[in-house]
Amino acid sequence: MNTEELTYLARELTERGRGGRVVLGLAGPPGAGKSTLARVLVEELRRRYGPLAAAYVPLDGFHLSNAQLERLGLTSRKGSPPTFDVHGYVALLRRLVAEGDHDVYVPDFDRTLDEPVAARHVVRPGTALVVTEGNYLACELPGWSEVREVVDELWYVDAEVEERRRRLVERQSAGGRTPEEAREWVRGNDMPNAEIVEASRDAPWVKRRFHWSGHD
Repeated sequence: MNTEELTYLARELTERGRGGRVVLGLAGPPGAGKSTLARVLVEELRRRYGPLAAAYVPLDGFHLSNAQLERLGLTSRKGSPPTFDVHGYVALLRRLVAEGDHDVYVPDFDRTLDEPVAARHVVRPGTALVVTEGNYLACELPGWSEVREVVDELWYVDAEVEERRRRLVERQSAGGRTPEEAREWVRGNDMPNAEIVEASRDAPWVKRRFHWSGHD
């Protein structure tokens, strides 16, 4: 599916909300293009319908800090389900639905720092649609299944395995790893995480499954 089609579907979902704030979730494996698509959708909706048409809320802001990962012995599994504060993420989504009359600040993940950062994004009063994305939103895992209580519609974004692998190696290389280190990280961490996500691909609560073709 292309950007035009997905923008139309996102706007249609907003209009079905009858004036209440709507939450669209994008699930899918690492490297599938979820965060890029989420930002593009928000930009397109704002361009067409105004600054309060949509806001971006990434799960990556709820990565545990490197200090907490070290404390828990999870440094080598960064990005796996237990390395996120899923309860904090669900609590934020619930706030976004319930608290529409003031600014709600949203954390993000800084790939240069390799750490979460507070309040990089803000959801303003009157924002109609929240677009949130993350690997495990469709997974039937402790804590993660609560996401579905807040998300109005869940889409699964996918890409071919080798394309995802290429993107992930590039991401790790851009973060400072050598090419060999990047390939090893993807092999030993990102691809096993993808297998966890792929188990949720055909879950009944996933409304749409697609490869995003960009603006074509």
